[in-house]
Amino acid sequence: MLQIYNTLTRSKQPFKPLHAGKIGMYVCGVTVYDYCHIGHARVMVSFDVMTRYLRWRGWDVNYVRNITDVDDKIIRRAAENGESVEQLTDRMVAAMHEDETALFVLRPDHEPRVTGHMDNIIRFITDLIDKEYAYLASNGDIYYRVEKFSGYGKLSGQQVDELRSGARVEVDELKESPLDFVLWKAAKPGEVSWPSPWGAGRPGWHIECSAMSRCCIGKTLDIHGGGPDLPFPHHENEIAQSEAANSCTYANYWMHAGPVRVNQEKMSKSLNNFFTIRDVLKVHDPEVVRYFLTSAHYRSYIDYSESSLTEARSALERFYQALQGVAPAATADGVSDRYETRFCEAMDDDFNTPKALAVLFELVNELNIAKRQASPDLPVLAAELKRLAGVMGLLQQDPDQFLKGPDREGELSGEAVDVWIAKRAQAKADKDYAEADRIRQWLLDQGVVLKDSREGTTWYRQ
Repeated sequence: MLQIYNTLTRSKQPFKPLHAGKIGMYVCGVTVYDYCHIGHARVMVSFDVMTRYLRWRGWDVNYVRNITDVDDKIIRRAAENGESVEQLTDRMVAAMHEDETALFVLRPDHEPRVTGHMDNIIRFITDLIDKEYAYLASNGDIYYRVEKFSGYGKLSGQQVDELRSGARVEVDELKESPLDFVLWKAAKPGEVSWPSPWGAGRPGWHIECSAMSRCCIGKTLDIHGGGPDLPFPHHENEIAQSEAANSCTYANYWMHAGPVRVNQEKMSKSLNNFFTIRDVLKVHDPEVVRYFLTSAHYRSYIDYSESSLTEARSALERFYQALQGVAPAATADGVSDRYETRFCEAMDDDFNTPKALAVLFELVNELNIAKRQASPDLPVLAAELKRLAGVMGLLQQDPDQFLKGPDREGELSGEAVDVWIAKRAQAKADKDYAEADRIRQWLLDQGVVLKDSREGTTWYRQ
């Protein structure tokens, strides 16, 4: 049975959906004021792997991930750039989709934007006002009454009494309590706004997901996910809003991806260790980055460094080298089910991708033995490796394409390598083995590794 670690209970629990065979999963997406960074990639890839696996096991998954396309940061950045909010967000959404495609991340079933759900958001706030969980302040803002909701703090473990002291909450004289948070912001001159029963304005951050998840999935979610910084206050506030408005449990399972650190430090622009996805992909193959992100359990922190990416490249090369020169069978029929069984056991244990990858490495070892022995099982073993790795969104490329890589400035081109391989073959034919060895070593010095077999010579870049 699938076990999921629930942030709410701080324990692994057997997964039981609201409706047999169906899963409603909502994941908090990106605020699109800038290019996505490697931390966003961690969340994207983590929940993509989960969705792929659940569907592979036969679940009908309704995967919703929102886009926040209006907030203070977006408004400020658009003003700085001298462009409209819509121009900025459309450009950043397009860039986000480019990054996702490069990382082999599948699109969610629904990708609601805040600006497309204003009616739903206003309706949700109205529900809260009608139930006296929200109130209109003197400046036209709408606030949520935190202390009216008895379950506040249950996700993050925050204590209302400690919060009330004001240590973590900015005191605002317009609020009934310093704990209260804004649901609707009255428009300031020149700001983008929408009409509402309380005057022109725009929504606060927290209300957006409560409204969009109710619209796209329903009042209760099977799974609610997001990044490591979201349990408090964002997800805590979502619970307060949704359970007050809907009078039922908001989400049965809460899942949070772990943080990304850079050389053991928190990623931060102030520390000059902030990496966008597109900057990383200028240097590293996208599948290497994806492998790196899946090599650690989704809940653990992961350390981004050049050495980590080098290790990921080396590991992925082992997979592709095993597949190089092999024509996989159309199906993996006939292969022992022990690999699939253990792969599923790993993934059913809270999506334990490191254990799943260990199973795939065992399959690689068997595949390499089969290659050396010219075993008739070789094509089906290759098919099984590609099938199971594909569940994680890996081994999506042709082996030669990955191992040789694109021609880069300062490196030997693929065409030049092939010329030198031909010269080496001629030297061997002439029994000039010293020259053949010299060419092999010279190519190795250029970062090109040759691999001889009965079928001929293949190569890959280190």
